[in-house]
Amino acid sequence: MDKLWMAPQGLHIEPAETGDAARLAQLHAQSFYRGWPVADFVAFLGDGATPAYIACDAKRRIAGFALIRLVADESELLTIAVDPKWRGKGVGRALMQAVFADLMLSAARKMFLEVDEQNLAAIALYRRLGFATISARKGYYARPDGTAATALVMSRDLG
Repeated sequence: MDKLWMAPQGLHIEPAETGDAARLAQLHAQSFYRGWPVADFVAFLGDGATPAYIACDAKRRIAGFALIRLVADESELLTIAVDPKWRGKGVGRALMQAVFADLMLSAARKMFLEVDEQNLAAIALYRRLGFATISARKGYYARPDGTAATALVMSRDLG
């Protein structure tokens, strides 16, 4: 393995593999109203333009992941999810820092993401990591009650 980053709580971060798809789909479903199917994760993990990073222990038990897309000199955080029992312990921040470190070796110079305007914990993390809100997309996320949530579009220069 040529890429490895340290994370808190005895975890480390490494690139995800196709065999991780089911666990990533499970974590995604625990974190979002509309989880993505395993087949989507299999496709993402098989595509070099959509690298994924996992936070795991020495036995490769996955506590969280981040999935990005690379297009020319831009990157997009497609999704990030942390197991509920690992939230608030710095796992998401460590995942994002590993993503930034890896992107320094790529052509990407800017990162974009969308986040539910009511996800205050995620917004706070993204702001601490240097992201700024650049626009909003009304009705972007479906909610369980049938209403739609606004997504904030945020960006950050990568250096």
